[in-house]
Amino acid sequence: MDQRILLSPPHMGSLEREYVEEAFRTNWIAPLGPNVDQFERELAEHVGSRGAVALSSGTAAIHMALRLLGVERGDRVFVSTLTFIASVNPILYEGGEPVFIDSDRDSWNMSPAALQRAFEDAQRIGRLPKAVIVVNLYGQSADMDAINEICSRYDIPVIEDAAESLGATYKGRASGTLSKFGIYSFNGNKIITTSGGGMLVSDDLEALGKARFYATQAREQALHYEHTEVGFNYRMSNILAGVGRGQLKVLEERVNARRAVFERYAHALTKFDGVEMMPEADFGRANRWLTTLTLKPDVTGLTPTELIERLSKANIEARPVWKPMHMQPLLQQYAYYPHQDGESVSESLFQQGLCLPSGSSLTIAEQDRVIEVIQESLYQTTRRMSHESA
Repeated sequence: MDQRILLSPPHMGSLEREYVEEAFRTNWIAPLGPNVDQFERELAEHVGSRGAVALSSGTAAIHMALRLLGVERGDRVFVSTLTFIASVNPILYEGGEPVFIDSDRDSWNMSPAALQRAFEDAQRIGRLPKAVIVVNLYGQSADMDAINEICSRYDIPVIEDAAESLGATYKGRASGTLSKFGIYSFNGNKIITTSGGGMLVSDDLEALGKARFYATQAREQALHYEHTEVGFNYRMSNILAGVGRGQLKVLEERVNARRAVFERYAHALTKFDGVEMMPEADFGRANRWLTTLTLKPDVTGLTPTELIERLSKANIEARPVWKPMHMQPLLQQYAYYPHQDGESVSESLFQQGLCLPSGSSLTIAEQDRVIEVIQESLYQTTRRMSHESA
């Protein structure tokens, strides 16, 4: 009972060590090398993309995609509001202006209705965005057909932020491969990890070649060090790519394990009125990177913050759902389009949502500990509410 249960810890296997040891044996310990080349090829093949570029983080991958699309100071970029700050910071790096788009109820991802209104307003004032960044939240794809149809109507490219959704699908296709550029994250808490790292994928091999150039300090092909453009130190190391190669081989096992964790929580908790799990949209299969749910305090007598505190006292980590970007102090000056007038889905999810321990290495005993604390908390508050209303 003293062992802390973490939200989403790394889950290492046996193959990672083999690739890392190979890097040491061959002295490929500096950035780039055979593991990097192979990791790019294997990841691209796994998701069905023509090519991939291994980078130091998912944030770097988004930044490279924006550079490739020519985003400059003053350009607008539409982006999901219900996300982590890494989806937005690269826009600010380039001096761009984010415009935040709300979620829908079916997937918790970008609302096509809100996106359409944002485009209509942008066209009316003559300020169409340079790109749209769609975030696939908590391991589930957004409704990419609807979003791509809207964006193609205005001839605006889409970047698919699939940092959380590697292994998920949309209508049978891999999440992250349904737009001009896709990005994945291999941060320590993701479904597979390289400790820190990311990947940019695309069918545009020429653009990926340019991304490699930018990410390697934009060094020109010359005997001396020649530079004509601003570059970045964004490439993944050969050692970390070895970790990624081993992790990629068990991706489907990790997805199945996390989906099983989700189902076990759902079976135990949805018997309580006012508890709802994050829905799985009928257009795809989520990887259930994190198990998320909402509580209705007027029904359960318990707020997400109170439940998180109770779990913490039991040495269990839980977190609120992402705070929407348009509510962040850094970003409150930028435009925001809710799902519909009078309904901000992302704000509601932030107020009512929380994330539970979801690691693929989570044991049944650990899941039982989490479930026991939540059930006991809900029993206590519902009994109290029943007594007070009597």
